[in-house]
Amino acid sequence: MITSQLLYSPENNWENVQEKSKEINPTLAIIFGSTQLIKEGKAVKLLKEKFPETVFIGGTTAGEICGTTVNDGTLVATLIEFEKSTISYVSEPISKASDSFLTGQNLVEKLPKEDLKHVFVISEGLTINGSELVNGMRSKTPRMVRITGGLAADGPNFSETYTISESGEAQKNHVTAIGFYGKNLRISYGSMGGWDSFGVERLVTKSNNNVLYELDGKPALALYKTFLGELASELPSSGLLFPLNLRIEKDSEPVVRTILGVDEATQSLTFAGDIPEGSHVRLMKANFDRLIEGASGAAKNSLLNFPGQTPSLSILISCVGRKLVLKQIIEEEVEAVAEVLGKQTTLCGFYSYGEISPFSPEAKCELHNQTMTITSFSETI
Repeated sequence: MITSQLLYSPENNWENVQEKSKEINPTLAIIFGSTQLIKEGKAVKLLKEKFPETVFIGGTTAGEICGTTVNDGTLVATLIEFEKSTISYVSEPISKASDSFLTGQNLVEKLPKEDLKHVFVISEGLTINGSELVNGMRSKTPRMVRITGGLAADGPNFSETYTISESGEAQKNHVTAIGFYGKNLRISYGSMGGWDSFGVERLVTKSNNNVLYELDGKPALALYKTFLGELASELPSSGLLFPLNLRIEKDSEPVVRTILGVDEATQSLTFAGDIPEGSHVRLMKANFDRLIEGASGAAKNSLLNFPGQTPSLSILISCVGRKLVLKQIIEEEVEAVAEVLGKQTTLCGFYSYGEISPFSPEAKCELHNQTMTITSFSETI
């Protein structure tokens, strides 16, 4: 498995950012970048002209991860040449969030199943119910195959998101995925948060899929605004600073949900994933040290399938909310990951509207918010 990494900025065009560049005939190009650059498509087209046989996948972001740096307004392309393994690209349109489960099923059904090792997904970030997408994908995925990935983003704007087609075109309202195949592939993953819960736990008394209407019988938006105080006027982006800890069942592992939108008329909140009636939620706030420790912990978990080895590539998908909280020290969470994984591992990734991963190798895949999620790859020869 050979990797190479390129960075595009309007000032410098495409440039190689790895010290020791190798000749590469890439099987796959993973591209993350700003909404403007991906939407206009010129830079991605230049790369496709250079690598016409390479499969492309990627999407828009709230920040691009390239090595241990975090950029805005750029494109990061990570080129991967597999020597013993193969891949398959699939894409599925989605027009409304209520179709998310079926979209997930249709996406996985397009993938050949023989020797399927892993599914990596990049989804539209707004017209989607992420948890239902995951549930649909999981219902059609072979039992031992895991899913990781994330939802495309648009900075803190929540306006428009795009994924990248196999041929390098920007596409709106699509979910894309790569199936990885072969006995020589080794893949592992990890996901952790680092937010602190506070306040009383409240009962979800009225909801519909990922739209929350009432907590403890009171209008959800009005109640949530009382928590935010002056920041209420900056919704939905300020909601990224105060996600909800969701406990669906008494003994279930809690997950985090982040706001994607608000509706004043219905006093409702729309989240990236489901908020089931009868579940319990608590407000969460950031703890700088614990956020960075969470990133380090995710990296350690992603090494569980690499005893005594380091992965060749790790894809980091972290939440836009973490970036808004950490601000100028955002690179510290990426550096914490790099310290665990080692200098030989190529790091790429992006800041997202939702992260998709199991908590651990033995757990089922879930949609997360406000986590650092890492998928690590290597190939034995």
